[in-house]
Amino acid sequence: GVVLKAGERPRKKTTVFLQIYPRLPQDTAACCTLQVSPRATTATVIQNAGATLGLDMTRHYALLEVRQDGGAERMLRHSEIPVERVLLWPPGARNQHPQEEGYYFILQAQGSGGDLGSGTGGSEVSSLEEYDDLCSLSTLTEDTILAALRQRFYKHNIYTYASGILVAINPFKFLPIYNPKYVKMYNDQPLGKLSPHIFAVADVAFHTMLKQQENQCVVISGESGSGKTQSANFLIHCLTALSQKGYSSGVERTILGAGPVLEAFGNAKTAQNNHSSRFGKFIQVNYLESGVVRGAVVEKYFLEKCRLVFRDRSERNYHVFYYLLVGASKEEQREFSLLHPEDYAYLQQDFNLEDAEDLRCEFKRLHQAMEMVGFLVPTKKQIFSVLSAILYLGNVTYSQSEDGQGLEAGPADVLYTLSDLLEVKQELLVEALTKRKLMMANNTVVLHYTLDEAVTARDSMAKSLYSSLFDWIVLHINHALLNRRDMEEAVSCLSIGILDIFGFEDFQTNSFEQFCINYSIEKVHYYFHQHVFTLEQEEYQEEGISWSPIDYKDNLGCIHLISQKPTGLFHILDEESNLSQSTDNTLLEKFKQLHHDNPYFVPTTVMEPAFIIQHFTGTIKYQIKDFREKNTDHMRPEIVSLLRSSQRAFMRQLIGSDPVAFFRWGILRSTIHIIAVFKEAGRRRAAAGTLLFKDIYPLSLTCPIRGCEYFLKPLYSLVLVLHLWLGNTVYLHLSVFSPHRKTKGSKRKQLIPKNLMNSRSLKHIVGLTRHDLTPRSLLHPHPRNQPSSISAQFQASLNQLLETVGRAEPFFIHCIRSNAEKNLYHFNAFTDVTVCVFLQQMRYTGMLETVRIRKSGYNAKFTFKEFQEKFKVLLPKEATSAPKDIANLLQKMGLGQSTYQIGKTKVFLKERERQHLQDTLNKEVMRHIVILQRWFRACLIRRHFLCKKDAAIRIQRCWLAFRADNRCLAATVIQAAWRGSQERTDYLRMRNSVKKMQCLSHSVSPLLPSSDQWYNLNHTSSLYLSKHTRILTLPIATSTSSLYTGRCGNNREGRGNTTIRISRATRVSEQWNASLEREITDTDELRHLDEFLGNQVGYLSGTHLYKVLMTGYCNCVSSHAGAKQLTEVSLVVNLFQSILDGFIRGEIKREGFGLPVKLDSPLGHMFSTYQVNIRQSCDLCGFYIWVMEKAYMCSACKLICHKKCLSKIITDCSTRCDDGEPGCLHFGVQVCVLTSKTYPIPMVLLMMLEHVEMNGLYTEGLYRKSGSASHARELHQLLEINPETATLENYSIHTVTGLVKRWFRELPDPLLTYRLYKDFLHAVELPEQSERLRAVYQKLDELPSANFKTLERLVFHLVRVAKEEEHNRMSANSLAIVFAPCILRSQDTTDPFLVMKDVSKTTTCVEILISEQFRRYTEKMKDITELEYAEALAVNQLKLKRQNTVRTVSLHRTPYCCHEVGSTESSIMSLYAVALRFPFTGTKGPKKPSSELDAPHMDNLDPLDIDMESERNLIERIKSIKQEK
Repeated sequence: GVVLKAGERPRKKTTVFLQIYPRLPQDTAACCTLQVSPRATTATVIQNAGATLGLDMTRHYALLEVRQDGGAERMLRHSEIPVERVLLWPPGARNQHPQEEGYYFILQAQGSGGDLGSGTGGSEVSSLEEYDDLCSLSTLTEDTILAALRQRFYKHNIYTYASGILVAINPFKFLPIYNPKYVKMYNDQPLGKLSPHIFAVADVAFHTMLKQQENQCVVISGESGSGKTQSANFLIHCLTALSQKGYSSGVERTILGAGPVLEAFGNAKTAQNNHSSRFGKFIQVNYLESGVVRGAVVEKYFLEKCRLVFRDRSERNYHVFYYLLVGASKEEQREFSLLHPEDYAYLQQDFNLEDAEDLRCEFKRLHQAMEMVGFLVPTKKQIFSVLSAILYLGNVTYSQSEDGQGLEAGPADVLYTLSDLLEVKQELLVEALTKRKLMMANNTVVLHYTLDEAVTARDSMAKSLYSSLFDWIVLHINHALLNRRDMEEAVSCLSIGILDIFGFEDFQTNSFEQFCINYSIEKVHYYFHQHVFTLEQEEYQEEGISWSPIDYKDNLGCIHLISQKPTGLFHILDEESNLSQSTDNTLLEKFKQLHHDNPYFVPTTVMEPAFIIQHFTGTIKYQIKDFREKNTDHMRPEIVSLLRSSQRAFMRQLIGSDPVAFFRWGILRSTIHIIAVFKEAGRRRAAAGTLLFKDIYPLSLTCPIRGCEYFLKPLYSLVLVLHLWLGNTVYLHLSVFSPHRKTKGSKRKQLIPKNLMNSRSLKHIVGLTRHDLTPRSLLHPHPRNQPSSISAQFQASLNQLLETVGRAEPFFIHCIRSNAEKNLYHFNAFTDVTVCVFLQQMRYTGMLETVRIRKSGYNAKFTFKEFQEKFKVLLPKEATSAPKDIANLLQKMGLGQSTYQIGKTKVFLKERERQHLQDTLNKEVMRHIVILQRWFRACLIRRHFLCKKDAAIRIQRCWLAFRADNRCLAATVIQAAWRGSQERTDYLRMRNSVKKMQCLSHSVSPLLPSSDQWYNLNHTSSLYLSKHTRILTLPIATSTSSLYTGRCGNNREGRGNTTIRISRATRVSEQWNASLEREITDTDELRHLDEFLGNQVGYLSGTHLYKVLMTGYCNCVSSHAGAKQLTEVSLVVNLFQSILDGFIRGEIKREGFGLPVKLDSPLGHMFSTYQVNIRQSCDLCGFYIWVMEKAYMCSACKLICHKKCLSKIITDCSTRCDDGEPGCLHFGVQVCVLTSKTYPIPMVLLMMLEHVEMNGLYTEGLYRKSGSASHARELHQLLEINPETATLENYSIHTVTGLVKRWFRELPDPLLTYRLYKDFLHAVELPEQSERLRAVYQKLDELPSANFKTLERLVFHLVRVAKEEEHNRMSANSLAIVFAPCILRSQDTTDPFLVMKDVSKTTTCVEILISEQFRRYTEKMKDITELEYAEALAVNQLKLKRQNTVRTVSLHRTPYCCHEVGSTESSIMSLYAVALRFPFTGTKGPKKPSSELDAPHMDNLDPLDIDMESERNLIERIKSIKQEK
């Protein structure tokens, strides 16, 4: 999204263009174009702009970002990076920043106080725009906080910090700030560095958990309609994205799918919120110590069951009912007997179909989410059937019976449908809805309901049934999210909890539900006060530091009023609920009697059935009606017995008192039925006599014996029980016993692992969520003990929740409604009493006091011992943990007295000072590291110098001794030569004298030798020459006539050796075998051989079809089959074809369902399919991408868009660069600049690697030792300027290997890229070896093409080095230690301690690559060896065929060849070559095959044709083997 400098390529850093529009009092250019680096800060950009425009830099200037056409401006902090802001703009405004697009930068003058000046009549920007943190406000009042939030809200900044607390304002409108690129932007960034965002809180919580190894939790608070549920969804989306890093394990998918399912069944439309949560939930995501999700637990609290039967007319029932009725297909409507929404009594609250289309879409998304959680088609049908039955319960009406003794239920069609859906007898259903049984001492009394009692029993049945269904859904989700490590106490676990509790509610009519909900809000608010105010100030007072207490509104008195024993309202309610003569009025009178003097209890008039409680949000009036009834709203025993008699196993499971007991009993009962079935099958088999078991029980279940279906029902019931609990796995294995056939297109996925399919895992899950499950006594047909009340259950679950949250480090998010009317993007709406809704929320949340204590408090706290251990480097050597030494250090650093305090046992610091101290520590550590490196290098160089000095002295000593010895030897040689010269002179003189005397004495001619003597001499010479020249001489005929005569046997004078015939093929093979003995000693010859083999492989590679493979296999089998085996050819071919079909299907499935389909864009993007879990916006067209839809996301720059928008991309991927020809520099340049189609791998690197492979694989310590520094500089300069002229053979191998490491170290972006650094570390931290390997290779696929090819070549080189470990002592681990810092390093070098912690992980990552490729290399070489052996066998067979063919041709063509003159061996071979190209199809001669391998059906063919066919098969086989190699 940036512009490269025209005409140039970036060398070490890519440069970008920024257009700045000055708004200054002096005359300047209308636009200033600056060329800056991508990491340039705002201060750097302002300085460059001032230098370009010639401004007075003694004044202060500010850089403003305009993000909308209309003037929405935002001041950039000096530490912010403007280029990162540009990447968030629309594509049309990234390359150029025209003002017409509405996205550009403004340079404006600042006042002396830091406020922005007005410029030349331009609109003044308030100084509040600069503050993302409310603690930075100079004046803290309600008005300044309200103005700051309002101003940020209208600039589309809905998030603001109050130190570490996030304030989120609900705009009632979706903003495009939740795309994956924002998750990437806030990844591993400290809180406050970037603009406020909810992703920043999630990221800080995640990394704090990893660094401190402590559990974290995020508490989301706010009133109803403030956006708490959406904030929880955003947090879960970000946490799962941080954990995945692109390689999801399945748990994240289940977590993301659980949210929509729970919201559909637990959310509803209210007067204040269209998507209000009617239950509280706490999602605890469990992590391994490495940060990988290992499981999760979902806990729900207090489902509002009364909403099912009654609501205000402006509100709706739960979402799932409307999704089902509007979105169900016609087939589903018939199956579940669905009616129109207005036909149900439970849904007749001003319902209209204005959003019918949205409801249909939501129903489709619900289907997808349920599949993600593990609810398959049979399970979903069971759930929807129960929902339909609940709706039909509301349509049951009552009328007085004819005898007047009781009630009659109707209408008949409703009762029939209801009994069919519940699968119970209609008579029992009517009896349970109209009568109740009273257990007496000796007998049972049946009593008729009154009309009010019957309606209450009916509604109680519907509410209990829906509550049980909701509990079962939560239980199944937790079972799907369970990890086997969660049941092992020895395995350590980290977690992040997200508390999405109820919103504060104040309706026109508030009842028991609002009373419980508001009490829970009081408890959460008290927890917040404890952490922010009470504990903080108590710690300051205990430490004795100077502190002015900040007053805040404590709500402990209200909590005691409601829950304190024995006079709390909840306890009085429980007592009155157990008294049969008590009423709601007596309960109210008791409230007033016991709490008339309590300031938090406001009594009402005598005639008004209500009471008022003073909450921290204000006074709320509660209607006392139905308090007692709702507190004991339990299912009657008659209803429990009715539902337990259902023929539907799912219904019995919902009403089961203990899920574990039901699970065990279901298995036991079904097992007994299975045994009975098999026994009956045995008896029938014995009776039938000849029938087999497969005849009795065929797989298709079309049993010929009548009544067989009766015996299969128990099997199917077992399958159904296991199907409901175990994720349908056993259902799959036993589906052959099911009376229903599986559809061909049905997809069933095993969600729960096999090792969790037992009662132990189910018992573990039930134990985790037991606090809010329906008690056993309530679901028992004959309860013995009095069940606990609803309020008691609610208090127990709430206390357990707060205990869980209290064991973790909290983060707080305050959600605030922007207005009361749910208007889109409207701030500060007023109610009828003209009180600002926003200000009212600020007051009861105590935001002003929170900002004050956060601003004046100290966020960083260290004990003296912790401070000494952490900042030991900054303290003097003799310093201890005494406060005096610490105070001296802080004073020495120039910290102000108001920014820190030293208590009795702790040091308190402001956040800014803590960061300054940390930066100073990092700089000091880096300085010490540099000093250590300098000393180490000095010692190393000194050591090398001493070694060279000793070597020089030794060489000099040896040279002097050698020269002395040479002098002595030279004198001796001279003397000997002189003496020899004298003796030779005397000898020559004497010889000449003798010759003269012989000449004088012999006056006759010399004697000549005889002919025999000449023959012996010549024969001896020839033997000598033959022996020493090793020439193999073959006796051959001197002419063609003698050759012909010898062939016919008429050579009488020959000695038998002139008739020997050696065919050309034999001689070629002998010469070939002799040539294979040649030894390669030249590097150029090996390089030429490599190129030749590569060309041959490229020649053989082409389009190959499986059909061709089948044809060749068929021909091969036919040619090798004998006459008796010809009938078996088709069987062998069919067998091979079935195996080949299986392989092809596996390849197609692997390509289709293996990894996500990646689409390469010509602009450098790498797109893959991405399933949206929260609503997002397309980065190209700006339209929404809805939940559960498929989108396309670039794995590099996180660009997300619709599929139809892929063609609209006009910007390059910000993380890649275009391919190009190599430039003039070869070191310190990006890899993509050094590569192109001509040079897929950088040329210099390839030269050095090839040189090392040719000359240094056997050198000990190849990459461990270093070469000469002067030689390294010389070679580096030569390779940098003109690498073609460099001769690497002139330098030592260690010099070359040192430059290889230097080439990788000097890359501006490492080979594995800064962007993927954290991803590789997360991949290494995975627990299983297979998961680590898969994750690492998935990340490798995201590398740019140039980096990937270079890495591939490097790893292959390292594998070859590791293969010779026996000689060079370089193992895979040693090579990983050397190369990990070169190719995988962090961009953040400010904190050296973090970099040091990552060394082991980076080394492990590189070692994984080397080891895996070494394993693959070994396997490939083994396969190649086997293929070469097979090729050699095929070649030998081909040679034998050709030899036989030569003999056959000579025999068949003798009558013709005997009359030809000059027939030689070459003519025979040429005839053979002609035979290969043009088979003789019509020639006369013998028709009998020449080989026993010929098939009988080929008798009418020429033998040469048969040989040609087999030879062609052999040639094809050799080609296929070469291609496979």
